[in-house]
Amino acid sequence: MSGIPRLRAGDRLVLASHNAGKLAEFRELFAPFGLELISAAQLDLPEPDETGTTFAENARIKAHAAASAANMLALSDDSGMCVDALGGDPGVYTANWAGPNRDFNHGMKRVEDALQAANATTPAQRHGSFRATLCLAHPDGRDALYEGRIDGTLVWPPRGDVGFGFDPVFMPEGFDVTFGEMPSRVKHGWAPGQEGLSHRARAFAKFVEGQIEQA
Repeated sequence: MSGIPRLRAGDRLVLASHNAGKLAEFRELFAPFGLELISAAQLDLPEPDETGTTFAENARIKAHAAASAANMLALSDDSGMCVDALGGDPGVYTANWAGPNRDFNHGMKRVEDALQAANATTPAQRHGSFRATLCLAHPDGRDALYEGRIDGTLVWPPRGDVGFGFDPVFMPEGFDVTFGEMPSRVKHGWAPGQEGLSHRARAFAKFVEGQIEQA
C-alpha cells in the first residue's frame, strides 16, 4: 500500500512529462476511469534533471518535482529500451541516444550501429526489452512505484510510422510486427482486469489495481 488515497472519477493529476506521445498514450489508458490528466507542459512546469541511474530513481525525480511544483498528485513514467548485446544500453539513457533534439531516427540508427559493431546480426542475438516504471507522488512526499516489462527482438530497418520513440525497431515476442506497425489499441492490449501488452500498459495495470477506485 502506498498510503496515498485511492483515485476516483473526477480526480485530477499531473502527468510529469513534456512528451506529447506519452501524454496521448496515458490519456487513452486513463479514459475508462474518468480521471482528468494534465501534462507538466500544460502547466509550464520545468523539467528536472534526470540524474538517476535506474528507471525508479528517475521516475521519482520527475513525479516529486511535478507534485511539489503543482501542489497536486503527479504521475511520472520513466521508460526505455534495454538491449542484451549492448550490456543493457541504452537503458535509462534511451532518450539521450536520440540526441538533444530527440531525433529518434538518429537514435534507432545509433542502436543499430552498436549492434552491428557487436556482431549481433541474428534474431537470437538481438533480444531486448522495453521497461517502464510509474511513480505516483503526493505533494507531501509519499509515493508508490509500479513496473512493467515486455521482451522482444530488435529489427532493422525500422518498420511502421505509428507510436513514437524506438517503436519502429522493436518487435514484441509472439508478434511479427513492430510497435511502430501496431495501432495503439493493440500495442496497449489492455483493458480493466487484463495485463496489457506494452511495458507501459503492464505497469499501468498494476497502478490501476493498486491505486484506482473502480465501480
